[in-house]
Amino acid sequence: MPQQWPAADIARMILDGFDNYREHFRQITDGARQRFEQAQWQQIQSASAARINLYEEKVGEVSGWLRAGFASDVLLDVSLWPLVKSAYICLIDPRLDDELSETWYNSIFCSLFSHDLISDGCMFVHTTRPSLRAHERAAQTRLYRPDGGLAPMLGRIFADYCFDVAYADLPGDLARLDAQLRENLPDWVCKDPNLQVELFSSVLYRNKGAYLVGRLFTQDEQWPLVIPLLHREGHGIEIDALITDEADVSIIFSFTRSYFMVDVPVPAEFIGFLKRILPGKHIAELYTSIGFYKHGKSEFYRALINHLASTDDRFIMAPGVRGMVMSVFTLPGFSTVFKIIKDRFSPSKNVDRATVIEKYRLVKSVDRVGRMADTQEFSDFRFPLSKFEPECLAELLEVAPSTVAVEGDTVLIRHCWTERRMTPLNLYLENANAAQVREALEDYGLAIKQLAAANIFPGDMLLKNFGVTRHGRVVFYDYDEICFLTEANFRHIPPPRYPEDEMSNEPWYSIGPLDVFPEEFPPFLFADMGQRRLFSQLHGELYDADYWKSLQEAIRAGKVIDVFPYRRKSREH
Repeated sequence: MPQQWPAADIARMILDGFDNYREHFRQITDGARQRFEQAQWQQIQSASAARINLYEEKVGEVSGWLRAGFASDVLLDVSLWPLVKSAYICLIDPRLDDELSETWYNSIFCSLFSHDLISDGCMFVHTTRPSLRAHERAAQTRLYRPDGGLAPMLGRIFADYCFDVAYADLPGDLARLDAQLRENLPDWVCKDPNLQVELFSSVLYRNKGAYLVGRLFTQDEQWPLVIPLLHREGHGIEIDALITDEADVSIIFSFTRSYFMVDVPVPAEFIGFLKRILPGKHIAELYTSIGFYKHGKSEFYRALINHLASTDDRFIMAPGVRGMVMSVFTLPGFSTVFKIIKDRFSPSKNVDRATVIEKYRLVKSVDRVGRMADTQEFSDFRFPLSKFEPECLAELLEVAPSTVAVEGDTVLIRHCWTERRMTPLNLYLENANAAQVREALEDYGLAIKQLAAANIFPGDMLLKNFGVTRHGRVVFYDYDEICFLTEANFRHIPPPRYPEDEMSNEPWYSIGPLDVFPEEFPPFLFADMGQRRLFSQLHGELYDADYWKSLQEAIRAGKVIDVFPYRRKSREH
């Protein structure tokens, strides 16, 4: 049996590495307020990408420390690691971020060992953290009562939440918020003497906005509360809206958004707070929404294995047109799709496996503006063979034998991405009434425009590559052809040289690899003539190369275009 001391030293080095990671994470996060106050919009995007990349950088760093500090026959003796885990548990028990430190430990273990050696004895497949521990700790919120009325209460709130930049028109904003609050809530609530507002102490920052997040509640009912703030350069800070609708707040915390930057001394407590106001959100998604995407991945995996263990659900191929690059399967009772890269692509696809992986990883670090689904990348998933419908498994083995293998009574998925399941837009339109078709096509065009505003060109804009969420939003989810908008070369189709040119099967003009001809979009996107005409009415400018060029010019000039994650009302009151 190995001695105790190397196990304790390994555990300490892993936790020291976690502290180092957390300090760098905190430094980037703490800079969010200053970036907002100084309107450093491009720096905000750079900081967001840097914070995402930080995790893998620090895991690699700590793995290097361990390999340098311990002989390989000790460090890589897997029989030692149950002792390492036990020593590590003792170290993290008093911490306020203990659940995150378990995920960190898992990442270090996986960086050293083959996934074949993953077990609950050596790492934290299941958490060891007590589920109710957050409720025993001091609250990280502020409470307000409408003593003297709603308007004075709102005044006290914004006296507490102040910045180094002044509010542009605080009296006017407070009067408008007072009116919105009365409009949003039943009349009796605003008069209830037991009405309270509870707000998380720290401000949440994302892109060009800052957000106060909390809830309104009485003895019997509660409503979520989000108040977005904007900094208008040269004018000051404006209070932009007051949101109490659960669906609207859920969209703000959507899996299609960039991650918030927020100081959370006790992560589990804040997630519990968010879960109370957004009960429809899984905690994996909530952790991810505030930048702890690796722990979100841990919580997702635990939910998945619990679902498989407790239900008769079996994997099937996902509904919709089969992809030319990816094969997609799902569990009917679990709101996720699993995407694997096929061994052979359709001849029309001019990409290879490495490029597809690069594109999917790119999506993690760019501003998704509410229009691209977040993904989680996994290696060496193992599922019981009995959990696959035979037709599904046969198709996966046929199209991706290098990725999918049967080992006894287990199916090994060597590499995949998970993504929130949505209804493919083409299938949605087939079953939609006229009003739903119009609404979906309106949002489809907005999705393309908002992606373009974030310097993303989808490439393949076919309806089948977009999905409709449970809130009715249209979201892009197929990334093998995306590129930065500024990389594409938008062109008008040159006029024919001779009458015969128009009759030819071949174009009479040269086409480069990054050339895009928006005039070709209508027949490419819409087989249905009615939908084609409607989309032209709604978003006809998307067929004009000059429209795309104007967006490119704005992006190259450094303009960060506003894309709001909530419905904005007139500022008149």
